[in-house]
Amino acid sequence: MMKMLLSRQSPASPQQLIIHALLLIAAFITLFPFYWMVITSFKTPNEVFTSVFHWLPQVWNGTENYLAAVSKAPIFTFMRNGLIVCFGVLTCQLLVAIPTGWALARYDFRGKKLLFLIVLLGLAVPIQAPAIPLFIALATFDLLDTFFALMFPFFLSVFAIFLFRQAFKTFPDDIVLAARLDGMKEWEILWRVATPSIKPQIAAFAVFSFVAHWNDLYWPLIVVTSPDMVTPPLGMAQFSDPETGTNFGALMAAATVMVIPVVLFFAVMQRHFMESVTQSGIK
Repeated sequence: MMKMLLSRQSPASPQQLIIHALLLIAAFITLFPFYWMVITSFKTPNEVFTSVFHWLPQVWNGTENYLAAVSKAPIFTFMRNGLIVCFGVLTCQLLVAIPTGWALARYDFRGKKLLFLIVLLGLAVPIQAPAIPLFIALATFDLLDTFFALMFPFFLSVFAIFLFRQAFKTFPDDIVLAARLDGMKEWEILWRVATPSIKPQIAAFAVFSFVAHWNDLYWPLIVVTSPDMVTPPLGMAQFSDPETGTNFGALMAAATVMVIPVVLFFAVMQRHFMESVTQSGIK
């Protein structure tokens, strides 16, 4: 029976073969930098600068590189700081964006259109624009070089507000009316009924937010002055030495270790993230 089913399957068309070939090429281009990072973390310094590329190290030097990465800089402290900032920012963004998105989607009030217009305009404002006023304000209140200073400019995410507002607009009115008839309060309807229905959108935003703030170098470079508050991207600069040169083996070893939390976070959120992509395609 299995042979009969296989024999009935039509061969792939040339168009399908081309599409799959392009996808394989795109996947290779995307993954090759990560492969180069990992494989370089096992190479000796002499092999890193050779003109001939080898897919595998000729001499395995991984132990020395990873020990050098751990001993040269406190990378686990950098990772701890990065996790505190990422989860702190994400929590505040969700606490602000979910009620705001619900209000813009479900309630009618004076100035609603103007508020939504401000949200849309906020999408076009980069962090570099308010950086100086934010720095002066934090310095005035002696809040520089703190976790609050690292997180404060990102507590409000206009992208999250826009995303959740669009998701809540598709929430059925009958469910809201039934919940009100059952005596549920408005905040209960929001957090116990409506919010669980947009888990895919929350997961998708969580991935974008986590990756963006884990990789952020610009703002920590401005507000961080002590080694104890250094975040992962800022900590990578400690592997550069203008006198002895950069130890690329240790640098890539540290980068490999620091990218693990991002990979694990995406792996945990992958199912909801892919569900969000699928739903957006269907809608």
